Amino acid sequence: MDASSTGSVALIGPGRAGTTIALALTCRGWDVTAVAGRAPDARSTVAAAACLDAPVALVSEAGRGASLVVIATPDAAIEAAARAAAPSVVSGALVIHLSGSKGLEVFDAMLRSRPDVRVGALHPLQSFPSTSVGLDRLPGAWAAVAGDSEVRDLALLLEMRPFELPDSERVRYHATAAVASNHLVALMGQVQRMAEACGVPFEAFAPLARSSLENAFLLGPSAALTGPVARGDLRTVEAHLVAMSPGERDAYRALAREAARLVETRDSALDRLLEDVLESGAPPAGGAEPAGE
Repeated sequence: MDASSTGSVALIGPGRAGTTIALALTCRGWDVTAVAGRAPDARSTVAAAACLDAPVALVSEAGRGASLVVIATPDAAIEAAARAAAPSVVSGALVIHLSGSKGLEVFDAMLRSRPDVRVGALHPLQSFPSTSVGLDRLPGAWAAVAGDSEVRDLALLLEMRPFELPDSERVRYHATAAVASNHLVALMGQVQRMAEACGVPFEAFAPLARSSLENAFLLGPSAALTGPVARGDLRTVEAHLVAMSPGERDAYRALAREAARLVETRDSALDRLLEDVLESGAPPAGGAEPAGE
């Protein structure tokens, strides 16, 4: 498969990721032969089929006439979807899933009945809030690939940057992706709550957050870290803990510990300060008054 290759693709699991991949292939001249979901009349199935200008099919019939079958269901449903679609898959076709945490073992049952089918995994290391945004984000995105060599070719066709990922490392890799994406978003949720509490627009923190993230990838996290923990300014850390609502302190403490770990700071006073002492009404660590008071 090269940049000019075309083929036919069937989509099982019409969510954002699967629809984005299928739509990107249509932009490169591929035909979508079928879209299958939980039910033929499910809203997501009908919407994806309309978007891809493709017929709706049962999962058990989805593979007919397709050189590529993309299974983009939730992780727990991949094995069942592959097993259900197996009788319809064309001999020699490539069947892939888009999961980050699951390996090729999800195809074991299908391969027992269809050893003439090739399998693989392709996980785009990117978020797809919508198919239109996803199409813009695919080029240049990294992608974890496994299985048949054509999976790597498929990633290159979609202008992604593939890297091999063994099944033994998939769960650890997926956990890393969750930290990089989900936990980062959750952290911004804390920023939003704290910004509202002090009457500052959430949007005001966008340039700071973006530049800090850029610095982390440009300089490396250790060199990019600034702030009171990096400076060893315990009075300011203490003042932060006193000023914020109790519900925000756990996350602050946890990430302050990570900041100390990042700069290899071993400070018993900081360790005591970041213990859960303020909740019980005990005096702040070290007994110092908060800065500015």
